Amino acid sequence: MVTISTPALLTDHYELTMLQGALRSGAAGRRSVFEVFTRRLPDGRRYGVVAGTGRVIEAVEEFRFTAEQLEFLERAAVVDRATLDWLADYRFRGSISGYREGECYFPGSPILTVEGGFAECVLLETLVLSILNHDSAIAAAASRMVSAAAGRPCIEMGSRRTHEEAAVASARAAYLAGFSATSNLESRFRYGVPTVGTAAHAFTLVHDSEREAFQTQVAALGKGTTLLVDTYDVAEAVRVAVEVAGPDLGAVRLDSGDLLWMAHRVRKQLDELGARNTKIVVTSDLDEYAIAALAAAPVDSYGVGTQLVTGSGAPTSSMVYKLVARAESADPKAPLLPVAKRSTGKPSIGGRKWAYRRIDEDGVATEEIITTHPDPSLGRPLITPLVVDGDVVERQNLAEGRRLHQDSLAQLPVSATQLSRGDAVIPTVYTKVD
Repeated sequence: MVTISTPALLTDHYELTMLQGALRSGAAGRRSVFEVFTRRLPDGRRYGVVAGTGRVIEAVEEFRFTAEQLEFLERAAVVDRATLDWLADYRFRGSISGYREGECYFPGSPILTVEGGFAECVLLETLVLSILNHDSAIAAAASRMVSAAAGRPCIEMGSRRTHEEAAVASARAAYLAGFSATSNLESRFRYGVPTVGTAAHAFTLVHDSEREAFQTQVAALGKGTTLLVDTYDVAEAVRVAVEVAGPDLGAVRLDSGDLLWMAHRVRKQLDELGARNTKIVVTSDLDEYAIAALAAAPVDSYGVGTQLVTGSGAPTSSMVYKLVARAESADPKAPLLPVAKRSTGKPSIGGRKWAYRRIDEDGVATEEIITTHPDPSLGRPLITPLVVDGDVVERQNLAEGRRLHQDSLAQLPVSATQLSRGDAVIPTVYTKVD
């Protein structure tokens, strides 16, 4: 088993070969500005959600090349000796700024800006994108699901449907975007995300009867537990569940069948049995559309797995990490010059940028304004310093990110939460761009 001691090799081969070339040409030390943005939102999405910034900052702090990693690079002949010597002393000493986690974003939004020497910045490209692309995709899907749930809690339960580390990150991103809890214990250990869980069908099947399984679960976890009632016959299971736990049974869970019809049937049965406060939890491959379709059902919460951890059809945010400005030389006083890629279909806009969200008199966002000259009069500032000269100046707090997302989403036009397809809910406007 290989243990990942630092994230330094969670990168693409060409990051290191570019470094070697830049060291030879003398460009390695040129002050440079890289920008993370997306050219478009996934098809049909009206907004994006920034997530993963906190994990990026942690990864940058840990980005070091160990002796074992350097030996591997030498043995594999990835780079030459001069480059290995440079990597041995690497730590990021530049600056990072960007949108806070939980903020909504749009095409062209400068989500993250990384500034420093070309070499130290270019090494971070793959790692930064792998984190932000994944976490922001999950957060955007989660945000849509929370909106569709209209106040009913959503629980993240997708660990078994994705990579084990992606499961932890997905739980964190979902919680940031409004999910109430997760089934993933590691996410609670690392990030404090609340966890819930009771039993699966296997627990019922391993016992000699459904009654025995329910009795054992209630004895172990209390009457407030959630009993899974669709292993055999749902109506009989509900009857036995209330008989075992009494009217104070916490909840029953439905995981198959016609959930809309079944929820109505179970609610009626629970009420008739006197368990009027027993809640109904539904699972079974839900997405935002299925959740919206259950709006009229007597459902109290949703458990979401596969569709959440795969971004509900958009598993990446399509973010890119592009050089937008660089100095003429390694002289720290050399002025920055805007640079841009101009190829057909994948252009970028040069220059270091600032972003503002214009809010109208009713408190509704009308434009995302991008400029190369800071001007707070343009709207609500979106860029905040995160790392200055290698030192972290703001860490992302998950609870604050949850609140920020709620506030940011509330500022958008109401059509932002509609599930019907459409373009970005507000336009991106470039002003004073070089």
